[in-house]
Amino acid sequence: MFKWIILGLIAGALARFFTPGQGPSGCVVTILLGIAGALLAGYIGRVAGWYHENDSAGLVSATLGAIAILALYRFALRRS
Repeated sequence: MFKWIILGLIAGALARFFTPGQGPSGCVVTILLGIAGALLAGYIGRVAGWYHENDSAGLVSATLGAIAILALYRFALRRS
């Protein structure tokens, strides 16, 4: 569990760095964004056949997943 939190913190921070502008703020939100990105990347990787059942997404994949979730969040805010 601690590994997911650390991975989520780093991935969320990197996603915020690579996508500047308005977005969710705070350390907890950044961690949750990164964890969600890691889960999304792991799911997509398993569906695509890149990861096996017990593999987890790496830092790059988690960061890309977090960037995707952040982009979806910003898109949803613009539409409402």
